[in-house]
Amino acid sequence: MDLTTGFLLLLIGILAGGYGTIVGAGGGFIFVPALLLLFKMEPAIAAGSGLIIVLINSLSGVVGYAKQEKIQYRTGLTLAIGALPGSFLGVWLLQLYSSSYFYVIFATLLVGLGIFLFTKNLPDKLKRHQPSDGYAYIAVSASGGNAGSFDTEVIKDEKESQSLKKWLIPLGLVIGILSSYLGIGGGWLLVPILIYVFKVPTHNAAATSIFSLCLYSTIGVMAQLFYGHVDWPAVIFGGIGVIVGSQIGVLLSQKIPGKVIIQMLSVLLIFIGVRMYFS
Repeated sequence: MDLTTGFLLLLIGILAGGYGTIVGAGGGFIFVPALLLLFKMEPAIAAGSGLIIVLINSLSGVVGYAKQEKIQYRTGLTLAIGALPGSFLGVWLLQLYSSSYFYVIFATLLVGLGIFLFTKNLPDKLKRHQPSDGYAYIAVSASGGNAGSFDTEVIKDEKESQSLKKWLIPLGLVIGILSSYLGIGGGWLLVPILIYVFKVPTHNAAATSIFSLCLYSTIGVMAQLFYGHVDWPAVIFGGIGVIVGSQIGVLLSQKIPGKVIIQMLSVLLIFIGVRMYFS
């Protein structure tokens, strides 16, 4: 690998690490498409190398988010329990279905999720907001609302959140499969689900996603190493970049509103997905 290529991978790693840490997606959804589109890497090798980048990114990001006390450890651990077997299944599926299937599945998931997040966060469509305690409240006007109805809504949302926790392990299983199969981590899907289904505040959802990534992606990395799906020069240069980028991302995340973080994720998902369709 020449110096120019290494420098380009370093820059991509910084971008992927920073962006991925802010949105809680691990950066693989930037790094893997770059390997596929710019460096014409085989899908299986790109997925394996990307998953190692996701692990490096998540480990570095967890350190920063732990200092900010934004990680919901119990939620992250529960997700990881389901994701661990899913990681093995994802690698196995990659042996059966790669090549063109890889591009189609990847692009469809990215575009679909990106459109959903983008439309969900248009200014004139925002009817609810998320305060720092993690629950979604319906805004009550000073003239038309009353404290009783507001408290009832709070209790209702809290009970719904508790009842949904049983779905964390099955969700983790799906996330683990997609993470290993696509090599991009599962944060791009996990973060929106934590926000909109489990009512986790955006910044906490991103931090918890990064935490769970560093647990279950380890299994996927081990499996990818076993199959030899790794381009080490790409991992080394990209890994250095994501370590730097992730620390920048942790610092920037404190200054970026939650709504902007979701919009950042949606626009990038749509862009990458469309590029994948025409690759």
